[in-house]
Amino acid sequence: MIIDVHGHLCASPKLYAWFTLLLASRATYGTPPPPFSDDELLSLPETRRNLEAIDAAGTDVQLISPRPFTMFHAEKPGRVAHRWNEGVNAYIAQLCRVLPDRFAGICGLPQPAGEPIATSLPELERCIKEYGFVGCLLDPDPGEGDNQTPALGDEYWYPLYEKLCELDVPAHVHSTGNQHGRGSYSTHFIDEESLAILSLVNSRVFLDFPKLKIIVSHGGGSVPYQVGRWRAERLHPVIAKNVALNESFDESLRRLYYDTVIHSKDSLALLIKLVGSDRVVFGTENPGSGTALNPETGRSFDDIKFLLEQVEGLTELDLANIYENNARRLFPGLKAKGGAPASVADAGKYLSAANARQGIGM
Repeated sequence: MIIDVHGHLCASPKLYAWFTLLLASRATYGTPPPPFSDDELLSLPETRRNLEAIDAAGTDVQLISPRPFTMFHAEKPGRVAHRWNEGVNAYIAQLCRVLPDRFAGICGLPQPAGEPIATSLPELERCIKEYGFVGCLLDPDPGEGDNQTPALGDEYWYPLYEKLCELDVPAHVHSTGNQHGRGSYSTHFIDEESLAILSLVNSRVFLDFPKLKIIVSHGGGSVPYQVGRWRAERLHPVIAKNVALNESFDESLRRLYYDTVIHSKDSLALLIKLVGSDRVVFGTENPGSGTALNPETGRSFDDIKFLLEQVEGLTELDLANIYENNARRLFPGLKAKGGAPASVADAGKYLSAANARQGIGM
């Protein structure tokens, strides 16, 4: 079985039309998000695109979250981000309910720039307890390059870490937009992932929250590929508030998990060798930024499964860890789904039946 921990939502244009109303009114009015019947949701081209993407990737179950660049954490006032992300989470919850063997929900935290992280916790708790979501996205830079949000090792984030441990769900580090940063949209991801790792492993976060589970997107930013530099700086134990973290930099890296969204066989091989197959989780971010064809393989850059199978020296256990075992350890909510879904065909039958009722051809 293959579990893809890094997928994003393709949503109906009606949902984005609702966002324009929120933006125009600055969420002053209580206009609800557009309703969708189950049949309507299943018959949408966007739903078909999500299904086609995971089928093409060989994925059985995808953990699906909002598209990060549409989370609008830097919009003012902060209630815009709250209302919008609540609406997107409700849409994801319905998708997961009608296709429960293909998708599981990842909560988009509403994180308006400048607000305490505690304001995001009610939506996190609602998504986990009411919707059955299995984790959340964590934006380390809601100000989009404004340099105002503390790094992830700061106690600013402690209310979130405490709630994650209480709920026993992981956070997946994934930045969003980049209004004020010097780099491009894509380099911002790499910058923030690198900063996230270095801040976490050089702080007392894992001393204070030993059960905290954090996944870092895109193979860990630049850190695994510049590891020699950070090893050289870890010549002495990390001291945080007079408590020593007596471990090597490599040991600290293994406190985190890393997804496979790096589109390169050689990079995947290095990541797995560095942190171990028990710390790598399968992800494609499909549909995402890697949909272009790789001229070297003739396949989409998103075809991570193909790349993994080209990495020399991986055992059956290594692949089983990356494809499924690690995800099940990280996301206890997935255990409720049981074994491998028999719904790859069932979902298609359900979708065909819905389309027939709507008079829509496949």
